Amino acid sequence: MRRGVIMSLLAMSPMIFGDMLACGPRVAQAAASERSEKPLLAFGARIAGDDARTRVVLDFDGKPTFSVHYVSNPDRVVIDLPATAFGFSPQELTARGLFKDIRYGAMGEASARLVLTAIRPVKLVMAEVQKNDDHGYRLVLDAEMTTDKAFVEMVRKQVWDTPGDVNAISEAKDDVFTIAIDAGHGGIDAGATGADGKVQEKNITLAFAQALQAKLDGKAGMKAFLTREDDHFLSLSERVTLARQGKADLFISLHADTLREKDIRGATVYTLSDKASDRMAENLAARENLSDQLAGYSLQDGPPEVADILMDLTRRETQAFSISLADRVVSSFEGQVGLINNPRRSAGFQVLRAPDIPSVLLELGFLSNIEDEKLLLDEKWREKVTGLIADAVLQYRGRAMADGG
Repeated sequence: MRRGVIMSLLAMSPMIFGDMLACGPRVAQAAASERSEKPLLAFGARIAGDDARTRVVLDFDGKPTFSVHYVSNPDRVVIDLPATAFGFSPQELTARGLFKDIRYGAMGEASARLVLTAIRPVKLVMAEVQKNDDHGYRLVLDAEMTTDKAFVEMVRKQVWDTPGDVNAISEAKDDVFTIAIDAGHGGIDAGATGADGKVQEKNITLAFAQALQAKLDGKAGMKAFLTREDDHFLSLSERVTLARQGKADLFISLHADTLREKDIRGATVYTLSDKASDRMAENLAARENLSDQLAGYSLQDGPPEVADILMDLTRRETQAFSISLADRVVSSFEGQVGLINNPRRSAGFQVLRAPDIPSVLLELGFLSNIEDEKLLLDEKWREKVTGLIADAVLQYRGRAMADGG
């Protein structure tokens, strides 16, 4: 499927970086010399996000040039600018999300610098100047978490004098259909528990995720990866970010919840919607969305998003594909696996909010029901269910390709 989100490729190089960050901003100086001596005015700033994705925006009265560099020990993102007067309140750019410290100021008469110190390795997936509707321009920086290895490699490969805008460009499309399999819960967040308190949802979902990965990897032209491969906690935003970084064409989140009504049993397939399809779906989404708080994780803001017509169209297309996948999973289960009444439901699950990846949340059954619990622990039943899901994904892929995705 044509992916609606574009990623940035950044080319940069290592150099020693002191506390005063005084290493030569030749690019910014050259850019400033071509304009009048009057500096740019950065009249506004804002930051939003969490410890998986964070957006930083600066508003300017003119169009800025800039260059981006990465520096380690501690991990930092450095933005060199032309001569700039920073006229916004420091409170507007208080560090949060992926960043624990933000500094900015003049580097001389012809240049300025913004330094973002990260809490973990980061990379910019978008860095570009956009025109404001009312006045001036804005510099938009979208940062995502990355691995230690990837950050070290970016520092090693960068060229410090790389000039100009770091423009977002489309990713090269490959022929591999990639599925992100998300084993719900993990680590300190055990999820639901069985009647005797010994069976934990986090272990059920991981076992199913591993089995489903094996099934999908056995299909020609398909590749699956897990958001978590062991028993550790992932925030909801991290799960979505990992799916996007893995260039997933599909996202499947696996769960096995509990209900007060212990006689209710069977599988359910959920898609995202602002308004829940029913009270049960609404309550279930509310519980799942509390996962971060239950693990002691404080979400400061939702993930940064682009509110424009193109993004809205992407979301609508993605939602249509999500519904198509959900329908195929339900059809695959019919007559083979028990389903609850109205097995196709929807609610505001945070983990399904990737704007460019068709996503479904699959409740495999309910640990509150004794019969469902027995099946969830049965290896043969697990093999059967994951095989049916893999078949549904294969059918979905064929239809999506036929539709030109």
